[in-house]
Amino acid sequence: QVKLVESGGGSVQAGGSLRLSCAASLYGSTYSTNCMGWFRQAPVKEREGVAAIATGGGSTYNADSLKGRFTISQDSAKNTVYLQMNSLKPEDTAMYYCAATWRLYGGTCGMQQDQYDYWGQGTPVTVSS
Repeated sequence: QVKLVESGGGSVQAGGSLRLSCAASLYGSTYSTNCMGWFRQAPVKEREGVAAIATGGGSTYNADSLKGRFTISQDSAKNTVYLQMNSLKPEDTAMYYCAATWRLYGGTCGMQQDQYDYWGQGTPVTVSS
């Protein structure tokens, strides 16, 4: 089992930055999950993948629309994944969720919510204009 706890959300003005953190706790396994990802869900919208990282090799995957502004990274020693968000826009306002899975897809990490097995409770991000 995996427990994920997000932090770092808050309110920021457009153009600002935030860094989200996701701390993973593993129960019953000594192996880290293969993939960890960030998703977001705005009101009345579907949950969408933001970024993912292969925890073993460090390969990263990003939503095309967010490349250049959002960066995922990890601290393996701390079992923690980060999402650095720069140049934030009001449309980035959403609940941000961390997710994890051992599943790989063709050796890579997925960006769809049904490709992840464990979820955190989410951390809210509000960007004002």
